[in-house]
Amino acid sequence: MIPEDLRYTAEHEWIAGDGSGPVRVGITHFAQDALGDIVFVQLPDEGTVVQAGDSLGEVESTKSVSEIYAPISGTVVARNDTLGDEPELINAEPYAAGWLVEITPADATALDELLDAAAYQALTEGH
Repeated sequence: MIPEDLRYTAEHEWIAGDGSGPVRVGITHFAQDALGDIVFVQLPDEGTVVQAGDSLGEVESTKSVSEIYAPISGTVVARNDTLGDEPELINAEPYAAGWLVEITPADATALDELLDAAAYQALTEGH
């Protein structure tokens, strides 16, 4: 359940793309599984400038409310508005239809600092 072609953060976000254009961001299968049934998502507006590590929004589940953190610095260029009506897509398809936002990176080399699939798997095996 950890796609090889993505990058990851220790806060359980995934990033798709090489940074040459916008990258897609979501939360991992591990994160959605820990959260339980997701019932609400708050996402930033397009044009929002984010800094790596800052809050991007929130995911609310039947268990708790969790912050979503920006994995890289950049500008939000798209958000998955479908999640407003269907937040459960994050549970059903965390790496596909359940994506959260797309960010144009301020510095594409920042992606190199994120975890690869093997490192993320090692991180989650400790839980």
